[in-house]
Amino acid sequence: MFGIAEVARRAAHLDSPDNNPNMPWDFTEANKERVKEIITHYPSNYKQSAVISLLDLAQQQHGGWLPVSAMNKVAEVLEMAPIRVFEVATFYSMFNRTKVGKYHLLVCGTTPCMIRGSRDIEGAILKHLGVKRNEVTKDGMFSVGEMECMGCCVNAPMVAVADYTKGSEGFTYNYYEDVTPKRVVEIVEMLRRGETPPVGTQNPERIKAGPAGGNTTLLSEPKPPPCRDLDSS
Repeated sequence: MFGIAEVARRAAHLDSPDNNPNMPWDFTEANKERVKEIITHYPSNYKQSAVISLLDLAQQQHGGWLPVSAMNKVAEVLEMAPIRVFEVATFYSMFNRTKVGKYHLLVCGTTPCMIRGSRDIEGAILKHLGVKRNEVTKDGMFSVGEMECMGCCVNAPMVAVADYTKGSEGFTYNYYEDVTPKRVVEIVEMLRRGETPPVGTQNPERIKAGPAGGNTTLLSEPKPPPCRDLDSS
């Protein structure tokens, strides 16, 4: 979980030349159609329920982060008070309110991944890229953050990669599991070359979330449970 200082940092907004309410911001024509479609998923008197989905779409369009002007646009579309949108954007760690890289790498820091070496994974990435956590590389290609549990504990440690290189139309969010310090650097370099690393487990002895080396139990089809012969009575 985030500490008090991190919570305060996430909740605060200070105007800057590239992030202030006076900057014009709008959805693209294609995304305006997506906005209309998303809103139809909710009753007309509850369209504010689409706030998370629209913030996510705005973040994808804006290269991985949300300026306050984008939040204000979402508030306008959903007829919400801007502070209500700001509350959502500052509550969920999935929303970035400062610039990130075109590839935003998120290292899981929850207990199972930490026990399995996630700190070494993060250290290898930061050292290789020459940045600190939440910094962006000078070429704008990469940034590194931490994320809480992403549900891949059985394949710990893992890294998620948010790919903003193709905008909202080609946005992807992929998991790379069973990573090692060496393998995670290889994944970074594949992304730099524009290649697509194989997603999921990086352990060649494992199939998806199965045990490394193959099953040792349940090697045949299970027997069906006994059933009373209803025709015999």
